[in-house]
Amino acid sequence: MTGNPAVYRTLPTFLLKKQCADARQMLRQLYGAPIRNRESLILGIWLRQPNCLCGLAEFYGFKDALHKTCVGYRLMERFWGRGIASETVALMVKYLLEQTDIEIVTASTVVENRVSARVLEKNGFIRTASGVAEDWGYSGPTLADKWFL
Repeated sequence: MTGNPAVYRTLPTFLLKKQCADARQMLRQLYGAPIRNRESLILGIWLRQPNCLCGLAEFYGFKDALHKTCVGYRLMERFWGRGIASETVALMVKYLLEQTDIEIVTASTVVENRVSARVLEKNGFIRTASGVAEDWGYSGPTLADKWFL
């Protein structure tokens, strides 16, 4: 998944760049402190048949005082178009709203990512802002859409 530019063309550069030769070291740097500090949680997306990892889902930007978190997801390209992302987001939202005290769920997509926008719409998210200039690590601002559940 990390070697496929099609998967990462709509993600922040800090998720794209291979900052270390050792993947374990890169994961410790990228996710170690945020996970220890309860700011994010990375989950594997597994298919039952065949039994395999097909992507990653993430809760990030956790704000305890606000009862808020963000959701994100990415799949290996060969699993695109099967409804897996929509089902993953549905399960994530169900868990957050039924099993935690989270009240606010948000997401961000680059403007061009219509497929991801549709995944969020199917799960009840509403686009609250469009074309917001953000620093996603590229040479210029990235135009992102903001979503709210």
